[in-house]
Amino acid sequence: MTEKNQNIIKLAVFLGNPGTEYRNTRHNAGRIIAGAFTASFSLSWQKKFKGLYAQLIKDGRKIHLLQPETFMNRSGESLKPCMDFFNIMPEEILVVHDEIELPFGYIDIKKGGGLGGHNGLRSIVQHIGTRDFYRFRIGVSRPQFGDVAGYVLSNFSKEEKSDLEKIITESEIAVTNFMFYDLDQTLKHYRKKSVLITSDKN
Repeated sequence: MTEKNQNIIKLAVFLGNPGTEYRNTRHNAGRIIAGAFTASFSLSWQKKFKGLYAQLIKDGRKIHLLQPETFMNRSGESLKPCMDFFNIMPEEILVVHDEIELPFGYIDIKKGGGLGGHNGLRSIVQHIGTRDFYRFRIGVSRPQFGDVAGYVLSNFSKEEKSDLEKIITESEIAVTNFMFYDLDQTLKHYRKKSVLITSDKN
């Protein structure tokens, strides 16, 4: 299945919570990237698979796109029926999500690995029975104090918002390259990559 330079990604899943109150929260980083794709490619989303579903066709290839509407901790309930309907294997899936284990301003692509307490990933693994899928991780940093749940469900800070556009733009480029072009090269290029010019510690 993995011939040289053949891209195998067939489904991209953008994690987050539905509803206006969650729209700009850290936990919705995945859905924020979906919004960038919607604007760039004039995507038309329809209600399907307990989520919002769209297709992106570029350079002769079609990628299925999904935003689960089940709330984060039940994301697998949306992904599994979509995956089954189109006969997609776990290794053909890219999940786009927020990551507290990465500093804000960093993005990363990896396959498998730990779940880091991420309820959306945990739900996906429970439903598909494996961690053998690709992940595009958007760094949101760990909170310096307070509980993690409250932190990820809060909006980005004023300082973070000023850098968010840069992160969204670079993330869209990275995800596009990963889905449609050289998977291996993109994987290497975006290994824990800092998007911001300034080196941030928080």
